[in-house]
Amino acid sequence: MTRIAIIDLGTNTFNLLIVEANADKKYKTIYQTKIAVKLGEGGINKGFIAPIPFQRGVDAIKEYKKIIEEHKVEKTIAIATSAVRDADNGKEFAEKIKQESNIDVKIISGDKEAELIYRGVKDGVSMIYKPALIIDIGGGSTEFIIANDSEIFWKHSFQLGAARLLEKINPSDPITDKEIQELIDYLKQELKPLFAAVQKYPIVEIIGSSGSFDSLSEMIALRFYSADLLKNKTEYTFHLQDFNTLYEIILKSTTAERMQMKGLIAMRVDMIVVSAILLNFIIQTLSVQKMRSSIYSLKEVVLHELLHN
Repeated sequence: MTRIAIIDLGTNTFNLLIVEANADKKYKTIYQTKIAVKLGEGGINKGFIAPIPFQRGVDAIKEYKKIIEEHKVEKTIAIATSAVRDADNGKEFAEKIKQESNIDVKIISGDKEAELIYRGVKDGVSMIYKPALIIDIGGGSTEFIIANDSEIFWKHSFQLGAARLLEKINPSDPITDKEIQELIDYLKQELKPLFAAVQKYPIVEIIGSSGSFDSLSEMIALRFYSADLLKNKTEYTFHLQDFNTLYEIILKSTTAERMQMKGLIAMRVDMIVVSAILLNFIIQTLSVQKMRSSIYSLKEVVLHELLHN
């Protein structure tokens, strides 16, 4: 049996997964946790990691190092995405982590991130031969992948993560109609390559990957159904009417009201507003009739790659 730790250094959250794997490449989860680091705070649209989140990130990894040692982990893999790869001091941040914790951080490209997201979705969701639009709304970037059950037709990582959009529009509380329209106008411009790709490869559904989709599905389950709706499932099928109803509630809500919403973790209280606007814009623009989500995220896919390569 081998103990493996996977750390996903996301823009909003640093996730830790520790598993025990056997010779047959089967594994069981020993420990998992997340720390809300908000690495993009104060600098994401300026291309650097600001001093306070920089230190928060280093401290989080040092905390993880202790946990990894306590669990006698033999192999550790740390992957960094948008906030680190797009920052002028991203390499400096990775070097500081190496100095402080002796953990090597691999900074992956947007293309590689999109490819890993596709593999994760395929593991969690039953895909078909007709193309789907896979969406992963991160903090720093949002990945769009057009793919079916056997291949990727098109993929792109846009600098349209929720933390980046939030800092760009700095919305009122609650967000105003004018601010919503400003964000939609911005998305129309930025997402032209996506709409051109969908013309070439018509899609039959949207499949969301973790993050904001986890929050939306949990909020829907707890508001309209029950927590059991998501129990032991690797995928969730949205009723679009449920999403539409929740979308209107989110847009009209204040921060204080969202803090009380079941299924919405504190770290996403602000970002869920821009994430929901982005998702609704895609649904309306592409006249999407079906939407599902996969619970598998980057760390599970990195683990899968490690075990099967």
